[in-house]
Amino acid sequence: MTPPDRQPAFIIIGAVKGATTWIAHQLRSHPDLWLPDAEPHYFSTEYERGPQWYASLFDPAPAGRMVGEKSADYLAHPHAPARMASVLPNARLIVQLRDPVQRAYSDYCMLFRRGMVGGDPREYLVGERAKESRFLNGGLYGEHLSRFYLHYPRNQMHVILYETLRHSAERVIVEVCDHIGVRPHLAPDQVASRQNDSSAPMLPLALRRILKPMRPLLDPLRNNPLFARLRKSMVAPVQYPPLTDELQAMLRNFYREDMLILQDMLQKDLSAWLDGPSKQMTNKIVAAQP
Repeated sequence: MTPPDRQPAFIIIGAVKGATTWIAHQLRSHPDLWLPDAEPHYFSTEYERGPQWYASLFDPAPAGRMVGEKSADYLAHPHAPARMASVLPNARLIVQLRDPVQRAYSDYCMLFRRGMVGGDPREYLVGERAKESRFLNGGLYGEHLSRFYLHYPRNQMHVILYETLRHSAERVIVEVCDHIGVRPHLAPDQVASRQNDSSAPMLPLALRRILKPMRPLLDPLRNNPLFARLRKSMVAPVQYPPLTDELQAMLRNFYREDMLILQDMLQKDLSAWLDGPSKQMTNKIVAAQP
């Protein structure tokens, strides 16, 4: 049986592309907390590995640290709430929600960057097939949170809106620490840092595919100055297919009913999500995506 102090006391459950990597990065800097570097995905896609495998992920945690984890796919997974509640009924959950339209586009851009989807976002964000995909389903926050509220009381779930994170990052960290039950801890050099920066240049996709089989040999060379200069000479900014006004309007219409449910559920004004950003703001968002 896993000792109580080796079981997660808090879990960041999503949403995917909702800045969960950023908040996990901040919590890892806290001297009283510990999180595995990789997302376990235990209560979603890795459940068959069993409780002993899950418990082993927290073995490296230093004595006396409160342990937690981050798996951003838990929020949208249909079985995760019940599975979590059966094992960790007292865990504190952290939810980060982003405008579902921008979240869907950002998720598409992430896979486009990796070469896993093509260059027409409509193919993945519009139509009957798209409704079942991770891109659209991941933003149905009202539906997903309803499942968690069947298993966890509201005072165990802390919901953060992406806009608050952008404008009041330090306050968000303080509130999360309070929710977890640890003293506030800020790492000033990390408060404004960006994780998973998808604006960073990359090697061209064709070259990445050619080099993929050689990764075990090339990865140890990343810190070699000559190798780093060679790579830098070949990288280029990723040009993402744009989120058009027409596509954005279609997506906002798709999410409208669920956003109204969420607004009622959280008792928060979500008019900015319901109405969408102004044309000027849209241009800024697209330019900075994802």
